[in-house]
Amino acid sequence: MDEKIKSVTEDSKTYPPSEEFVRRATIDAARRKALLAEAAEDHVGFWKKLAEDELQWIQPFTQALDDSQAPFFKWFADGQINASANCLDAHLADNADKTAIIAEYDDGSTRTLSYRQLHTAVCRFANALKKAGIGRGDRVLIYMPMVAEAVIAMQACARIGAVHSVVFGGFSARSIHDRAVDAGAVALITANQGKRGGKTIELKKAVDEALELGEHPIKKVIVFKRTDEQVPMVDGRDIWWHDAEQGVSDSCDPEPMTAEDLLFILYTSGSTGKPKGIQHATAGYLLWAKLTCKWVFDIKPDDIFWCTADVGWITGHSYICYGPLLAGATQMIFEGVPTHPDANRFWQMVAKHKPTIFYTAPTAIRTLAKLGHDLPGKHDLSSLRLLGTVGEPINPEAWRWFYEQVGGGRCPIADTWWQTETGGATIAPLPGAVDAKPGSCTMAMPGMDAAVIDENGNEKPRGEPGILAIRKPWPSMLRNIWGDPDRFRSTYFPADIADGKYYIAGDNAVQDKDGYFWILGRLDDVLNVSGHRIGTMEVESALVASPQVAEAAVIGRPDATTGEAIVAFVVPQNELPEGEAAQAMSASLRDWVKKEIGAIAKPAEIRFGSNLPKTRSGKIMRRLLRTIAKGEEITQDTTTLENPQILEQFKKQS
Repeated sequence: MDEKIKSVTEDSKTYPPSEEFVRRATIDAARRKALLAEAAEDHVGFWKKLAEDELQWIQPFTQALDDSQAPFFKWFADGQINASANCLDAHLADNADKTAIIAEYDDGSTRTLSYRQLHTAVCRFANALKKAGIGRGDRVLIYMPMVAEAVIAMQACARIGAVHSVVFGGFSARSIHDRAVDAGAVALITANQGKRGGKTIELKKAVDEALELGEHPIKKVIVFKRTDEQVPMVDGRDIWWHDAEQGVSDSCDPEPMTAEDLLFILYTSGSTGKPKGIQHATAGYLLWAKLTCKWVFDIKPDDIFWCTADVGWITGHSYICYGPLLAGATQMIFEGVPTHPDANRFWQMVAKHKPTIFYTAPTAIRTLAKLGHDLPGKHDLSSLRLLGTVGEPINPEAWRWFYEQVGGGRCPIADTWWQTETGGATIAPLPGAVDAKPGSCTMAMPGMDAAVIDENGNEKPRGEPGILAIRKPWPSMLRNIWGDPDRFRSTYFPADIADGKYYIAGDNAVQDKDGYFWILGRLDDVLNVSGHRIGTMEVESALVASPQVAEAAVIGRPDATTGEAIVAFVVPQNELPEGEAAQAMSASLRDWVKKEIGAIAKPAEIRFGSNLPKTRSGKIMRRLLRTIAKGEEITQDTTTLENPQILEQFKKQS
């Protein structure tokens, strides 16, 4: 076994759940064993029974899986269902007055909504959408701050059968425009402004800029008044949220949708410059969002669930907008950031709102540990009973700090591996049944046939790294890439790996001697920065679009806080800058990338050279750039380079 892999996977200490946790757990070791056996014996029947038991159907399905056009699988296709009805109407008879959402704003003020109030708000806005001419199958972009109205907008779309596509509120005008055009969106829902970390986010301004960039299909822009600030409104196109709701009913019957009808499109980075519009179907996605809330997060009727993600990412879809509501839980939504006004913010919120389950990203954990190792202990965190991590592998040191300082050594940690494409947690511990290992996402969920394979599809021996694959279809898997089925097939079922039979996650992984999975990094050119997937080609394309840049190559280097940091190697159009000129150009290009993509894609470091290190055939030697970015000595063969002296230009800028 590789020494690096050995050092990661052979952490000898495991962390079992407490006897008290096991006693109350939804899934204990015996139940997990039974679920695994059921899935192994009858994979399709396993999912069929769960779909019948867990979801409320308008018309029951008669066929569980249609694999006749694999890999374009269909689940429960002839059934009829509505996502919003399963999230809201399902709880009105018994729990209408139960708190559904606790929303804390950036300034610390709080708003709560019961299931009855949330249902009414969703129905009113659904009727407003219909009054604006939006209906079944229409695509709607949502560009909102993290307030309750973001969830209301998503649920309202689902209620009338419109397809929502949420754009992260930190993305640029160009990103909004490109997604609107690609999805063929007819409407856009936004806010006049947002508040984040004490700063004002000009959301409507970004939308206006986006819609001035070129032709687009947007006919209506609905604007929620988050602040008192007035913003320009375009006659005939723009309307205030509260004006759109004037005269509408508080009642809106849910639209019957087929199980395979599109619920949402969510764009995610790929190894080419164009983001992929991931399509998720209604019923299969809902099933797994609900089940993982019950199994992975062990949600009980008295729990308060806090997922710190943004609804612009899949985590916010599955574990804010849909999963907790499907499970009938009370959940928290937070508009701000964990470091404002200081590093006590998260812990103050736990003490104030008493969440029992806390799900966040390793980047946030590392940042907070760095800013205040002992700060959690100064607050009452006794309400917590389960912790979770998402977005990227968590290093063992951060895991232990989270376990000891935040969880007080009593809370299991659900370290979850999944993707936009999988719909929900795929490899994760069932916390009442699986002992944790710091840094490992542990084992595949029941019904998820995950394996580490070689290119021929053979399972790799324990301890040997390989390609992470899922070998059987599952209901919450993506259905397609919007407008590009060929890319769907070549990306996720590539013919050169296992003859295209398996879903290929794009990650390297290894299983240790106990069968625990450890994620080792990406197979493709996609970076994981603070849990956000960013394609290197996207950043390169943005840089080259600048008139200052002739050529660019982007790679990732390990970063103690963000997981990976973006490093750009740039060839300027004109003379090579040095000193203050280099600093000025670097700042200018970082701002350029922010404008083209968003702040999360800004390179942490930019180095300038008169050329990029290429072979004589013109191939950029990215492995050499990675070595330079890490500050390591170059031991690779450089004899094939067209000009080896280029390496010295980049090295001396460290």
